[in-house]
Amino acid sequence: MRFDILTLFPEMFEPIKQSIIGKAEEKKLIEINLINIRDFSKNKHKKVDDTPYGGGAGMIMQADVVYDAYKSIKGKNAKVIYLTPQGKVLNQKKVEELSKEEQIVLLCGHYEGIDQRVIDKIVDEEISIGDYVLTGGEIPAMVLIDTVSRYIDGVLSEGSTSEESFSHGILEYPQYTRPEVFENEKVPEILLSGHHENINKWRRNQALKNTYLKRPELLKNIKLSEEDRKNLEKIKKM
Repeated sequence: MRFDILTLFPEMFEPIKQSIIGKAEEKKLIEINLINIRDFSKNKHKKVDDTPYGGGAGMIMQADVVYDAYKSIKGKNAKVIYLTPQGKVLNQKKVEELSKEEQIVLLCGHYEGIDQRVIDKIVDEEISIGDYVLTGGEIPAMVLIDTVSRYIDGVLSEGSTSEESFSHGILEYPQYTRPEVFENEKVPEILLSGHHENINKWRRNQALKNTYLKRPELLKNIKLSEEDRKNLEKIKKM
C-alpha cells in the first residue's frame, strides 16, 4: 500500500513513522510519500493561498498549486481522499474497504479550505474523522494511515485485528496480563482456568457488557444470538 500525502506541512508526519507504522515502512509493506504543495507555488515567496472571492475571513488554498502537486504523483489508479469535516465520518467498515486499495492519495487542506474547482477535479471521496474542526487535514490523514495500515497483511501479527473493538460490531472485552494480583485486585479466575470454550463465552459476555455500558447504540446494528440476548438481559438488570 502506498500513501501519497499532499500537504503544506510534511514535517508534521514524522511522528507517524514510529512504532508499528515505522516498522511496516521498513519492511516495505507500506510506503508513505510526502509531497509539499508549497514546492509547486509559482510565487517567489512560495505563497499558496489567496483571499476568497465574495469576501469572508481567512485564506483559500489555490487550485492551480494543488493541481500541479497532484499531477506530480505517479500512479493512475490511486484513490484520492480529501480530509474535511464535510466528509463522511471514518468507521471500521470504511477502514477495511480502504485497506484493499493499492494506492491512496490524501489531500490535506489548511487555512479556510481549498478552491472547490480542484476538489471537483481530482477528489474521489471526502472523509472526516469526527464532527469537529481542526486546523488542517494532517492529523486526520495520520489517523487514516494508522488505522488502514493495521489491516494490511503483515503489518500486525496474525489475528491481532480479529477480536478488537468494532471487528464484530461491538467493543472489545477487557484484557489482563501479569502480575496476577495488582493492588489486591486479582485477574478473573476464568482466564486462569485453561478452559478455552468457557473463556470465549466469558469474553463475549464482557464485550456485550462493555458495549452496553459505553456505546449502547452499537447493539442496534448487530445480529445477536439467543444466548447473547439472554446475557444482555442479565447485564441490563445488574
